[in-house]
Amino acid sequence: MTPPDGPGETPAHPSAPPDTPPSAPPAVSSPAPPAPLPPVAAGGGPRAWGRDLRLGVRFAVTGGREGWTRTALVALGVGLGVALLFIASSVPHLIDERARRADARFAGTHALFAPADAPGATVGRSDTTLVLGDATTEYRGDTVNGRLLRPDGARPPLPPGLSRLPGPGEIMVSPALRALLDSPRGELLKERLDRRIVGTIGAAGLVDPGELYYYAGSDTLTEATGGWRADGFGAPSPDDPADPLLVPLITMVCVVLLVPVAIFIATAVRFGGERRDRGLAALRLVGADIRMTRRIAAGEALFGSGLGLLTGLGLFLAARPLAGGVRLWGVSAFPGDLVPAPALAALIVVAVPVAAVVVTLVALRSVTIEPLGVVRESLAPRRRLWWRLLMPAAGVGLLQLIGSVGDVGHGADPYPLALGATLMLVGLATLLPWLVEAVVRGLSRGPVPWQLATRRLQLDSGSAARAVSGITVAVAGAIALQMVFGGMHAEFVEVTGRNPTRADISVRADYSSAGLTRRMAEDFRSTEGVTRVIATAEDYVIRPGAVSEGVQPTTSVTVGDCATLRELARLPSCADGDTFVSHLPHDKEQNDWTDRTARPGKPVDLNTSSVNDGSKPVLWTLPASTPTVEARKDSLGREAHGILATPGALDPGRLAVGSTGAALRLDPGVPDAEEHLRNAAARIDPTLRVTTFRSVERDKRYASLQTGLLAGGTATMALIAASLLISQIEQLRERRRALSVLVALGTPRSTLAWSVLWQTAVPVVLGTALAIAGGLTLGALILDMLGKPLADGWVFLPFAGTGMAVVTLVTLVSMPPLWRMMRPDGLRSE
Repeated sequence: MTPPDGPGETPAHPSAPPDTPPSAPPAVSSPAPPAPLPPVAAGGGPRAWGRDLRLGVRFAVTGGREGWTRTALVALGVGLGVALLFIASSVPHLIDERARRADARFAGTHALFAPADAPGATVGRSDTTLVLGDATTEYRGDTVNGRLLRPDGARPPLPPGLSRLPGPGEIMVSPALRALLDSPRGELLKERLDRRIVGTIGAAGLVDPGELYYYAGSDTLTEATGGWRADGFGAPSPDDPADPLLVPLITMVCVVLLVPVAIFIATAVRFGGERRDRGLAALRLVGADIRMTRRIAAGEALFGSGLGLLTGLGLFLAARPLAGGVRLWGVSAFPGDLVPAPALAALIVVAVPVAAVVVTLVALRSVTIEPLGVVRESLAPRRRLWWRLLMPAAGVGLLQLIGSVGDVGHGADPYPLALGATLMLVGLATLLPWLVEAVVRGLSRGPVPWQLATRRLQLDSGSAARAVSGITVAVAGAIALQMVFGGMHAEFVEVTGRNPTRADISVRADYSSAGLTRRMAEDFRSTEGVTRVIATAEDYVIRPGAVSEGVQPTTSVTVGDCATLRELARLPSCADGDTFVSHLPHDKEQNDWTDRTARPGKPVDLNTSSVNDGSKPVLWTLPASTPTVEARKDSLGREAHGILATPGALDPGRLAVGSTGAALRLDPGVPDAEEHLRNAAARIDPTLRVTTFRSVERDKRYASLQTGLLAGGTATMALIAASLLISQIEQLRERRRALSVLVALGTPRSTLAWSVLWQTAVPVVLGTALAIAGGLTLGALILDMLGKPLADGWVFLPFAGTGMAVVTLVTLVSMPPLWRMMRPDGLRSE
């Protein structure tokens, strides 16, 4: 007799024992078998694809609690990535809106961010003009931008964001500045801006909601005291030409921030893959073939990614109103600024579902789904290495083909650079599963938690590797970027030559005044925390009547007391009434030009305008006993050449035009000494420019790029931590029954907790090592392209530590779910 399970045979009574004849009645009556499912049509084509995709969507929607849990995990993971992509796609609109608002408050020919002495065309006084003055200050490291306003008539132009101009003694402030002034932290700033607040600047007049900005009324501001006249607001502000060397930096920042997000989305699509494959194996029992199961899986992925798109959109819309309240490294945004670019938003909407389907189909190629189970649950074949090396090798080759960028002015094409860096970073993610499998294959001995962890990794290292691939890519990109920043640091950092050991701070006015010089010296000396004051008045003088080589001989004149002049030159002796002629060391041509003007015993003209406008010369005779001395660099890094005079020899009030300034030394033991000084300067004249001495200064665009990297890197690392946590919880749910069995057999819970830690730590350690190698390689290639040296070979240490910290944090957060899953009720099954 042919066995009932032979080829082409079907038992008449599936519930009967194999040795029971077909005609024999069953020994025990049983209920009738359920009605068979309708046959499943095999085949391909658009109709089959449509039918199977719809079936996959049905399974995702009606799969019970387990199915919905998987769908929710996929939607949450994809949604987090999509939300970050929407934010990234809003950056162009955000930048445009910030620039538009900055241009809208641009007055006349002067940028509101430029010094008040910036050159520009003269605007005639009328009923519709006003005089503006720059009153920007700093407060405890924060810049407080301010403008003084004095209308010329009854119909002056209004800055954006204001309903009227503030009058003398009045001030209108931004919301952030009002909050600072009302807080205990702003007490000293409130003393400096000692005016009555009469209004708040609207959003149209602010670059971002966290900006500290104000407009103050004045009745004394003139063009002669540092102001400028304007007849309107809204002219385009001048932009500095972009440095070609910034292009590689910007390109790398975009790649490093966005590639981990794309990998995270690809990882999220595969959440709950084991549960899905078991469901597909059940479908094989009712006649579905391999191609049909793959199309059904694609339908599930399509639904999960579509739900993730909606989740991401919801998260993005929920986060927009909070944008103004979040300020990272000085950056914030109005909610209306966060509008994704239409083309980028459309690309996200199309690319995410397509990527989800592609990732699912590629993943299923390594899984054999049979009617009675999934072959992946047995030992999987070894992963091949050769094809995983193609992608990083292609990235290296592409970066080498770019060639050397060279000096400033020879920029790099950002597209090959972005493609090459992306290939290298994505290649690290493809290498990680092979590396984890190769390392854990030989791990066997050790304590029980270690053996549990390594055995689980040996059975399924792919899930663990995918979970940490985002960290690997992010750390590698961050290492490469930091190497590039370090190598290009010298290009965007200026050595100012200022000597902070001789003076801490400088105060300058854009006009010369004997009274201002005296008041600076007197008021600053009586200010709390000020230990030394060096005040000077500076101008230019000409040789009367003579023209040399078509140019009137000209030199500078500096008036100050002996203590001040000793800072400017090496003096043999000094007393009030003395004068000196200062020569620059190693500059014979400049010294010859100085000697043509400053001739001891001969007069000079203090009114340099007399040559052009025909005004009366103001003559002053340089004493015949004036010695020649050698200049030295002052605290600003300048070398004062020309005439040096004490007030007893030349009254500063006789200088027609010029500037007045003071260099000051502060007591480091006095709290807020700098703020007390700034308050004193504001009482003298709000337009005084107070500058803290620094040995080096960074390029503003370079500094803002670093700020953007910090803000974006923080968001990316937070997203990766969320990804790792979701993946950790999803893997624990997959092993819930096994964990419950081990606890029921007497395994200590601490043993299982340590096994979870090791199971997460091993792939992260390997991923971090791979990230260090890949990041150093990518950084070295870009530095070679730019022709820059490696500044710090240990740049990877902070980023490796960050990756380890993320693992520790995620493991600790996953402990409560682990404890719940180890309860005895985990043995129950639906």
